[in-house]
Amino acid sequence: MTRIIQISDPHIVPHGQLAYGQVDTAEELANCVETINRSLPEIGPIDLVIVSGDLTDFGTEEEYQRFRSLMKPLDLPFRAIPGNHDDVEAMRSSFSDQSWVPADGPINWAMEFDDLAVIGLDSSVADKAHGHLVDATLNFLTAKLDALEGKPTIVTVHHPPVLTGIEKMDIQNLRDSKQLKTILSGYNGELRLTCGHVHRNIVAPFGDLICQIAPGVSHAVTMDLRIGAPNCLTKEPGGFLLHEMRGGILTQTIPIGHFDGPHLFYPDKTNHQT
Repeated sequence: MTRIIQISDPHIVPHGQLAYGQVDTAEELANCVETINRSLPEIGPIDLVIVSGDLTDFGTEEEYQRFRSLMKPLDLPFRAIPGNHDDVEAMRSSFSDQSWVPADGPINWAMEFDDLAVIGLDSSVADKAHGHLVDATLNFLTAKLDALEGKPTIVTVHHPPVLTGIEKMDIQNLRDSKQLKTILSGYNGELRLTCGHVHRNIVAPFGDLICQIAPGVSHAVTMDLRIGAPNCLTKEPGGFLLHEMRGGILTQTIPIGHFDGPHLFYPDKTNHQT
């Protein structure tokens, strides 16, 4: 049974800084790594960790090196895709020792396991907040799906192609997504689209598919569905997703941090239904 962890939107900033002057994103990423490591006896084994974009806040070499140092205690393989806060060339340079990073073009990759495949797509647009998939990326996706011949697949892209009702994020979503919908809906097998960007756990339909947006590692985009609401963050608990093959692709959300428990529901009774 393949298990994939998805973390999203770490937004790592240079040493001595807080993201948006508010959030110690480095500390929160370290907490995420600690939570994963501590949880492995209960949720593992884990085959891959995917980072669905916005590894950094400004896309600098310093931030990428800090991101890698924070991920080092995680004794699991990981792959990442760029988000709108990333710089593709700086990211490529910082991960040039990794076989999954192409020498040029969009940072797209694919990985196949016995019962599941994972495809990462680069939706970043230089100096823009919204997302777009160039022809090279769509062609990459089509070729990989054709080769998989119906194997259950997770496709990961930073920008969601769905509207969430959070206006300031919806104007930054994936644009020109009709072709993506056609390609994914035409796949002859189970397929899940997973995204980041919104920093909230959201599930929505996208054509014939489920689109799952991951929570952020640290802060959340404020849940404000009013028209004209300001673009704000809220210091809600971070979390990550666990995708696994369990009669199909099953996704669970795991909060980051330490929580009281576990406690038996009925410690003085045996064989009692919860």
